[in-house]
Amino acid sequence: MEKLELKNVKGSFDYESKDQIIRNYISNTLEEVFERYGYKPLSTSILCYYDLLTLKYEEDNDIVNEIYKIQDQANRNLALRYDLTVPFAKYIAVNKDITMPYKRYEIGKVFRDGPVKKGRMREFIQCDVDSVGIEGQFVEAELIALAVESYKKLGIDVVIKYNNRKLMTGIIEICGISEEKISQTITIIDKLEKLSKEELEEEFLKIGLEKNQIDSLIDYLNMSLEEIIKVSENKESIFLKEGTKELYELNSYIEALNLSKYVKFSISLARGQEYYTGTVFEAYQVTGEIKSSIGGGGRYDKMIGDFIGDGKTYPAVGISFGLDVIFDILKSNQNNKKTNTTVYIIPMKNNTYAMKVAGYLRDKNINVDIEMNNKKMKKALDYANSEEIPFVIIIGEEELKENKVVLKNMKTGAQMKVKIENIEENLIDINYKVLNPGGNKTAIVIGNEYTAVQKKN
Repeated sequence: MEKLELKNVKGSFDYESKDQIIRNYISNTLEEVFERYGYKPLSTSILCYYDLLTLKYEEDNDIVNEIYKIQDQANRNLALRYDLTVPFAKYIAVNKDITMPYKRYEIGKVFRDGPVKKGRMREFIQCDVDSVGIEGQFVEAELIALAVESYKKLGIDVVIKYNNRKLMTGIIEICGISEEKISQTITIIDKLEKLSKEELEEEFLKIGLEKNQIDSLIDYLNMSLEEIIKVSENKESIFLKEGTKELYELNSYIEALNLSKYVKFSISLARGQEYYTGTVFEAYQVTGEIKSSIGGGGRYDKMIGDFIGDGKTYPAVGISFGLDVIFDILKSNQNNKKTNTTVYIIPMKNNTYAMKVAGYLRDKNINVDIEMNNKKMKKALDYANSEEIPFVIIIGEEELKENKVVLKNMKTGAQMKVKIENIEENLIDINYKVLNPGGNKTAIVIGNEYTAVQKKN
């Protein structure tokens, strides 16, 4: 029998414990913020019918070419989902009794059989937040606020760039550019910040724009939002008027919510996808360590209705957070934990008592691990140090007779004898020495004994 080479499928990864702790922290933090804003969890199936995922695309579309295709035992054509939006649209279509507006979030794996490179994998996690059934800019403002709070909680400084697809379409329209070239023109405008003026003009010429159209377009792209709003007053473009109106409304919310310092209007932002119908936004790291966006979204009022084909309108807006790129940012932080364990118990062959102590602490929501291989004291302490577990409890014969344990702070070396019912409060006491020297207690170490006394005002 040929020996099997043990390796991961290209574009997929295993995450060791210290990495998965970071990834869990990201998803847990995002979930807390999403729910604070009234979004409900939704879990859709990874397995989909192939025809469902390809319903609205031509056969040669890039997305269709990247779908992982499979068959079940009945030879039905199935596939792995490539995003969370199509399964979400399917969910809305199937569940006719959903009360609108419907606000949901979903964090889950998606799969794309595409080229593998830095920042692009074949198996990855999307964190999506969407609302259906709300018109106007109220919900866009809420999503921007949600994004700002999410990145703050994760300790990442961001600037959120925003624009409006109607505004872009209106500008293109008043430059005399034909409707069939609008999509191509928007794709090029989306590259504005990456290209020189000469390169930009060359790209426009390639799609057949005339020199006077290009000059006019570039003039508008160099205007401020205030200048464009003023210009729109004298133009007949419905797209331009609606786009400026929506941006004006959105800006009023941004100012009222004190979000101005976190956002920046970007006339070239398009987000590429043709399904966006209004406001679009992307989040960028302020420090610029990651050049690409680390999250983004926008309004897509026609997508769900077109997908379902029932003739109804489903006004929708959403945002997606890039868990993998956020993970890359947080992983570079030197303070990442190797474990979520708070207390490591060394039983010294007093296993029953150790289990009793562990059970008591777990009931107090303290994460506990137990040494179960009868290691000698030094090796057990070395293990706790290597795993960066902050506290160790030692249960020796003497402590057992006194119905106590030895509580040791692995960072400071301080230790003390305490009763089981006093362990929790002394974990906090030791934390004052390690993490909160400005707190209302002072740590005093006398020999190997530790105590905490109240500070005097």
